[in-house]
Amino acid sequence: MKQLAIEVNGAGAPPLGMRPEVFLRDYWQKRPLLVRQAFPGFVSPITPEDLAGLACEEAALARVVLHDRKRDRWELRNGPFSEDSFPRLPKKDWTLLVQDVDKWDMDIRALLAAFRFLPSWRLDDVMVSFAVPGGSVGAHVDQYDVFLLQAHGHRRWQIDSRPGAPTAFRDDVELKLLREFEPDHDWVLAPGDMLYLPPGVPHHGVAEDACLTFSVGMRAPSQAELMLDLAEELAAALPEEARYADPDLALPADPHEIDEAAFNRVRAAVAGLQSLDEAALRTWFGRFITQYRAAGSLAPPVRVPSVATVADTLARGGRLLRHPHARHAWAREGRAARLHANGLSWPMPVASARLLAGADDIDGDALARLDEAGRTALHALLAQGHYHLEKPARRR
Repeated sequence: MKQLAIEVNGAGAPPLGMRPEVFLRDYWQKRPLLVRQAFPGFVSPITPEDLAGLACEEAALARVVLHDRKRDRWELRNGPFSEDSFPRLPKKDWTLLVQDVDKWDMDIRALLAAFRFLPSWRLDDVMVSFAVPGGSVGAHVDQYDVFLLQAHGHRRWQIDSRPGAPTAFRDDVELKLLREFEPDHDWVLAPGDMLYLPPGVPHHGVAEDACLTFSVGMRAPSQAELMLDLAEELAAALPEEARYADPDLALPADPHEIDEAAFNRVRAAVAGLQSLDEAALRTWFGRFITQYRAAGSLAPPVRVPSVATVADTLARGGRLLRHPHARHAWAREGRAARLHANGLSWPMPVASARLLAGADDIDGDALARLDEAGRTALHALLAQGHYHLEKPARRR
């Protein structure tokens, strides 16, 4: 049996160095892969100064991790940060991390087009980290798939790809760092190189020089999160008067015993969890996954333009631009479909659902292709803040 390569050159077939179906079959959630020159000639669309500026924004999710090598102590600082906080940091051994940069920077967001071989609703965010020499967040494991694209400078990555590698955490730091880490692979990544890691692979990245790394992470809710959200949704639909009841209560042999009749009543009370309607399950998951780990909230516009105003603006060359925090997906319902958007959903034909889920902007031609149900949903989404109406550019 041929052993699969753990390192390939991606220049001939970026970004994976192979056909996407081969990657999904042989590597996805199975084994790590280093792709040299996954993005040939890559130049970072943002600078460390850009990232530091973003980390000072109130709404940004930013952290700084510092490492005291002599005492092996780790410190975590949470943002937002002041502009004068970065010059006071040491010259080595710290890292700045900012989540959801794709929601703030459209050039970063454009990188996600290279990952269309994955379902878009599985893509979570692009986290960008800047590290000075020696900067790191320690040896750790992630419980989701991640693509680590080197954007600027050089970072050394070590991984332990062996089955059953130890994953116990240290109990002397607030970060979830591994107590033991023995790498079996060691690489230095240059700009354009990308390391794919499936869930549960121990890894450790250390900056060789001042560097930027883009982490494209996946959405991977735990089974506990799925079960809890589903139970809450089912519970919310139950009336207050739906309770445990025992009109058939018989004289107990022992009043302190929970007898079999009581357990049978409990089973009947929670039977809805076991006999969940398939349509209800599909609708719930679509709503859940489009709002899971939401980067930010959507605010309704002060004034919602009328349907006629939208149609007229788009006919004159305007566009509806989708908000970066809006997450849309669709699912089939027999011969029709249902659009899901940040926890909301609308039934409509497949063509309309596909268009509204996949288009980052809606122009006049796209509006014309929507049926009545699609247009109704579009206007409702506009009222919720999913879109911004951009007027056509003025001619000089």
